[in-house]
Amino acid sequence: MGSSSIGSAFEGFDPYTVPSPSFVIDERTIADNLRILGEVQERSGAVILMALKAFALPAVFARVAEVLSGVCASGPYEARLGKECHGGAVHTFSPAYSPEDLEEVLALSDHVVFNSPSQWLRYRERCASSRCAFALRVNPEHSEAEPAIYDPCAPYSRLGTTERALRAALADEPELLSGITGLHMHTLCEQGSEALERTVAALERRFGEWLPQMRRLNLGGGHHITKPEYDRERLIAIVKRLSETYGLQVYLEPGEAVVLGSGALIATVLDVIENGMQIAILDVSATAHMPDVLEMPYRPEIRGAGMPGERAYTYRLGGLTCLAGDVIGDYSFAEPLAPGDRLVFEDMAHYTFIKTTMFNGVPHPALVLHHSGSGQLRVLRRFGYHDFLTRLT
Repeated sequence: MGSSSIGSAFEGFDPYTVPSPSFVIDERTIADNLRILGEVQERSGAVILMALKAFALPAVFARVAEVLSGVCASGPYEARLGKECHGGAVHTFSPAYSPEDLEEVLALSDHVVFNSPSQWLRYRERCASSRCAFALRVNPEHSEAEPAIYDPCAPYSRLGTTERALRAALADEPELLSGITGLHMHTLCEQGSEALERTVAALERRFGEWLPQMRRLNLGGGHHITKPEYDRERLIAIVKRLSETYGLQVYLEPGEAVVLGSGALIATVLDVIENGMQIAILDVSATAHMPDVLEMPYRPEIRGAGMPGERAYTYRLGGLTCLAGDVIGDYSFAEPLAPGDRLVFEDMAHYTFIKTTMFNGVPHPALVLHHSGSGQLRVLRRFGYHDFLTRLT
């Protein structure tokens, strides 16, 4: 998870003006990102969808829908969210569907992607009476994403059908692809168009013979399109070539690129203790509020902070849960930290509040909308005990 325009979005922002903890989302930065995505969409001919798995805040969906005509979902709940709150097209993919989930997905979606030939064959007869378009996810067996936890093409990946598996399925059922009008792949994670170009080459080597019989090609997500150094001209050229060569409608489904640089997590120092080094305990949690810190792992940036030893005072920042490993990282500050101090974690819109839990009953951050142009703030929601209770009863 990287930073882009966070400095301009929250420069001069007073963290004491919002509840702590809280996720603050800047509407102007999202608008700037959407402008870039809209230009890419218009010039390339691609259809760009917003990935709900990365960011889902209905309060900004109307603005998103002005530029992006749809969303991609991962199951019935996200499909319903997209249908009801965004209002555009819904593209749904899941590694597998239960019969009950598929019924909901078919009712809510416009495009449904199957992960394997066996799932498609199991449900093909049911799908024949649906208005949806159907696609098969393929695995080009070309890894670009790091770390391995985010690599859909890692060895033994459960995501997508390999060329060998597809050929074997076709040998058993020559009419397997009847009713399939698109292919879908996803290989990237916060990467540039150079990585996409290499992946597309792998896709064409392994699956190129089937592309002419398709109408659609979804190139998945992980495209850092709105990052300043991203080569958008290369992306546009890739999309145009695929469209012209194979007669395809190309789709992209970024999530992070929609909200890159638009979020901050506001935290408060609750205590400072010493155990071989100075340790500050915050009212936020790595495991509950920013799990990618432990899963990827990655080190979030904090406004005004540096690497350990870079500035005069170094602290290990710990979370509020009882998990021993609930540690955000080591940071240095120009001034000593004290209880009551506010910290601003940067670029915290994507894969943050959408992945939060209430583990240990820790207070859940509030959700706040901010407009860096007008300075307007709106608290969308505060969470309390009732939210915790209703998850358990």
